[in-house]
Amino acid sequence: MIETLSMPLLILIFGVSVIVIWFSGIKLSKTADILTTHFGLGEALGGMILLAIVTNLPEIAITVSAALNNNLELAIGNILGGIAIQTVVLVVLDVFGLGKKDPLTYRAASLILVLEGLMVITVLTLVVLGNQLKPTIIYHGISPVEIVILIVWIAGIYMIGKARTSLPWHKLGDLPDTQKEKRGHSKVKKFDLAMQKGTTIPSVILVFTVCSLLTLLAGVALEITGEAIAKNIGMTGVLFGATILAAATALPEVSTGLASMKLKDYQMAVSDIFGGNAFLPVLFILATYLSGKSALPLAQNTDIYLTALGVLLTIIYIWGLMFRPRKQIFWMGIDSLIVVIIYLVGLLGLFAIS
Repeated sequence: MIETLSMPLLILIFGVSVIVIWFSGIKLSKTADILTTHFGLGEALGGMILLAIVTNLPEIAITVSAALNNNLELAIGNILGGIAIQTVVLVVLDVFGLGKKDPLTYRAASLILVLEGLMVITVLTLVVLGNQLKPTIIYHGISPVEIVILIVWIAGIYMIGKARTSLPWHKLGDLPDTQKEKRGHSKVKKFDLAMQKGTTIPSVILVFTVCSLLTLLAGVALEITGEAIAKNIGMTGVLFGATILAAATALPEVSTGLASMKLKDYQMAVSDIFGGNAFLPVLFILATYLSGKSALPLAQNTDIYLTALGVLLTIIYIWGLMFRPRKQIFWMGIDSLIVVIIYLVGLLGLFAIS
């Protein structure tokens, strides 16, 4: 039925869905921070898992809808293309969150963030390994490598949480010119401000639930209309999912990051991006279970290309966090400028090989 709609109407539905995701994402970010603070989750394992799921609700909805509609091509492209474009969100935060003040990685410098970046690379390496398996290697509806990705992700965020308190790095003191307040202070400030306004926890839960449902519905609408638009313009599901659709579903990360930047919680802004990127490949287990087909072996050369691009962009920001170059060009750090150039060149390569 959706394919019978005119192109202008498809674009209108797609655009409205994008707007819903943007505004719902802002509310979801704020209410999730209030709830994690209220229930004492904070930087705990449960809190990190909740926030990873919340910021990736559009991708979850698209993966579920695409898997049920036997459109794994679009789901895979959105997951792996989303990692690359969400990394580029750090450029947006660098330019619009800090501007001429300092590069983002200079202010957010933290060895914990380096670990989070390495976790993204580890998970993406498993994606490449899983792609080499035969599609027939599937047990009880799940591929073994997808279970490994899930285990590695959970173990990774647990170890990173422990690293904040169990490793002796904190004895070295804070690096110069980094954020003055403790990482995660923006969440506490949002909670305190909400309580001062007389906001009740039940009302926060209600808003959180409603916005979650709206985001999920908008995500499904994006998948359905996106597939129809891609067919009408002669674009493959891989390219559409990796570019236009991935950009649309990255909006919650933009709103979440800008909110953290406004409160000068630079480390949390970077952490949210790395955390979301590490979580996205976990969705392959959902796609496989719902479709009955092992998703990773079905990834095309363009998908693996995007995976490699995501790894490369992450490495550049790890370099920035380690060496902290302070020079800026066009209101952004050198690392962000390199990321922009490589991403744009990477998109040209993506169109070339597709």
